[in-house]
Amino acid sequence: MVPAPPYHHTHQERPGHVHEVVPNPVKDWLQASLDAQRFALAEHGPVTPERRAEGLDELANAVLRHADDFASAIAADFGHRSIHETKLADIYPVIAALRHARKHFRAWMKPRRRPIALMFQPGQGRVHYQPLGVVGIVSPWNYPVQLTLSPLAGALAAGNRVMIKPSEITSRTSALLEQVIGEVFDPAEVAVVQGGPDVARAFARLKLDHLFFTGSTAVGRQVMQAAADNLVPVTLELGGKSPALVTAGYPVDKAAERIAVGKLFNAGQTCIAPDYVLVPRGMKDAFVASFRDAVARLYPTLADNPDYTSIINEQHYKRLRNLVADARSCGARVHEINPVGETFDRSRRRMSPVVLTDVPDHALVMSEEIFGPVLPVVTYDDLDEACRFVTEQPHPLALYPFSHDSRTIDRILERTISGGVTVNDTLLHCVQEELPFGGVGSSGMGAYHGEAGFRTFSHARSVFRQSRLNGAGMTKPPYGGRMNRLLSMLLR
Repeated sequence: MVPAPPYHHTHQERPGHVHEVVPNPVKDWLQASLDAQRFALAEHGPVTPERRAEGLDELANAVLRHADDFASAIAADFGHRSIHETKLADIYPVIAALRHARKHFRAWMKPRRRPIALMFQPGQGRVHYQPLGVVGIVSPWNYPVQLTLSPLAGALAAGNRVMIKPSEITSRTSALLEQVIGEVFDPAEVAVVQGGPDVARAFARLKLDHLFFTGSTAVGRQVMQAAADNLVPVTLELGGKSPALVTAGYPVDKAAERIAVGKLFNAGQTCIAPDYVLVPRGMKDAFVASFRDAVARLYPTLADNPDYTSIINEQHYKRLRNLVADARSCGARVHEINPVGETFDRSRRRMSPVVLTDVPDHALVMSEEIFGPVLPVVTYDDLDEACRFVTEQPHPLALYPFSHDSRTIDRILERTISGGVTVNDTLLHCVQEELPFGGVGSSGMGAYHGEAGFRTFSHARSVFRQSRLNGAGMTKPPYGGRMNRLLSMLLR
């Protein structure tokens, strides 16, 4: 793909014209890429099942071939990112998604027979799944490989041509994504477009057949508004404040460790990371102590620990420090966890885990998505109060209840709404290819992974096939007594 042109509007004056607007080069560049895919679709039709299988196989092989390259690129983009976390969260889920789609997409695409009302028999009804056409994927920086290539797996399995706008924040990884995708696909099949916010805004305004966006709720609103101008349907994978809910009787040390693992993976820069934890009022101090102990076991050191990831950039590092400072100024107790009392080089953006207790509702950390290693602890007196606290907030992307009592779990699931749930652990529902993944309300709309992704990127086309022998003549004009008798029977 050619480099992006300068991101600006230009104006010039000509004789007889006043401030005539010269075409926006970003828009023209993106439109040319879209036109190339539209032309290929018109000339060759949807991507064949054979090419889908070949593309899914080749992409999986290419990702495996470049796994170490991706780990290095992501580490460079973050300043430091655990190689193991990259392979666990960026490489493995992509390979699983591509292989799962390769194995099952032919079954997913088979027409499904539907029952037909007696009046219209012996006609037949089927649902055919056809590709939407050209779909766009806008991916974020926190898991730049997984959140680009996992939705791509569903789009490819459904037979679409795809345009991808990866994050400019992880520029090295985005460049490698373009290289790897270019090894497998012609730009008329899958095109990668690079650039900053101007390119992203123009991308969202393209007349695509579907737009898939992963990112913040605030930007998701802008994407949806931009897509609405062309009536482009959207899937929004957003975020929000995902709670962990520890119930009375559950071992506090076990809950604290599993929450610490989920919270500190990628240094909390995960859309489904536990954002805050609800604990019974009498369990607060025990939970803080257990969480501190869990951090010391998981990360005995922090400053040079290869397993502990840096905050992505200075802007996000300052944002997180400001959230902690604001909570402190509002009266919260700040428990910074630094197992061996290290001094941090600020330029490396390593941040000690922080637990916040006695946080007032008006503190920013209680309303903004944290996206970092900061964990507020909220206390409750009974389970109904805890469930009310969750339901009074915008619907979260994930919920993590901890209880060994099945009736308690059922009660929490009935009383709350969230995008997905992992019971007695964190994050793990996200890597189940047979489970749809997506948000609800403020945390998103639509779902993907496995068959859900195939359906998201497919049009379910209704086909009714009329039989040679049929009763259609009974419903044609001129109407009269015959129609009255028929309506009387149908409406009885």
